[in-house]
Amino acid sequence: MGGFGVLACSVQSVLPSPSATFPFATETKTSLTATPIPTISVTNKKVTATPVPPTRTHRPTKTKTPTPVVVKIALDVQPTVIGYSVAGRPIEIYRFGYGHHGRLVIFGIHGGYEWNTIALADELIAYLQKNPEFIPPGKRLFILRALNPDGEARSHGHSGRYNENQVDLNRNFPVGWFSDWDKTGCWNFLPINAGSGPFSEPETLAVARFFGAQPVEALISYHSAALGIFPGGEPPDPKSVDLATTLATVSDYPYPPIDTGCQMTGTLVDWAVSQGAAAVDIELTNHEDTDFEQTLEILAALLKWQGNTD
Repeated sequence: MGGFGVLACSVQSVLPSPSATFPFATETKTSLTATPIPTISVTNKKVTATPVPPTRTHRPTKTKTPTPVVVKIALDVQPTVIGYSVAGRPIEIYRFGYGHHGRLVIFGIHGGYEWNTIALADELIAYLQKNPEFIPPGKRLFILRALNPDGEARSHGHSGRYNENQVDLNRNFPVGWFSDWDKTGCWNFLPINAGSGPFSEPETLAVARFFGAQPVEALISYHSAALGIFPGGEPPDPKSVDLATTLATVSDYPYPPIDTGCQMTGTLVDWAVSQGAAAVDIELTNHEDTDFEQTLEILAALLKWQGNTD
């Protein structure tokens, strides 16, 4: 939008000292120094692709959740806390596998408004705990259960979308960050902002520090609902397009995704691309189902995907 400015920002200016490590950081030779974020300008980004129907037979894989309540499943595997929310709630990552090729899946960036993504994370964590052989040799999978735990705790309605500072965390990353954006075609039920600047929020800062400590070659960020699979990058990153295409072949989600005309700014997947990862957003079918069986197929494809990273 005219009149908006992109704030150029480097990792060094927003990240705390990279001396902080995570328990699994010593299992890789990757340096704990964060990769500098290049200055990238993005204006008026929006998806323009026309959705096409899936070319294969739809398979009903969703399991209905009778009431919108997230019950955290009891787990033996223990998470690693990579940071804390504005209200002091832990941001937890679970690791499965010990390979050098990292895959990261993030849930709950929009908190309780997209509570079914967090319920899906709990189902996946419980499944992988019981089926460790699901992770192929050479791969290491990280699951970030809920990037916005304050929103999850606050509400499973509209006010659960933002963090305690009323920030949309998916607008708070440096690549293409705008202080405001055209709300046409975008979520606009309540007042919401992009933060005082990129990485102004402890939740997004935790993700940046994690990237600085761990090798992540491919990332999925789960949302709801219904719009499909979105590759990161502006213009779309070739590796991310390849990953999106691969995941579309094993799912019923629209790809190319449905275009609502929304201007996307400061998103997680665009920033992840700037850090060298292939990255996609995936939206679940609706705001109630977890699409668990379909997600297992997507996860298997993510773990097998090589792109040009291996």
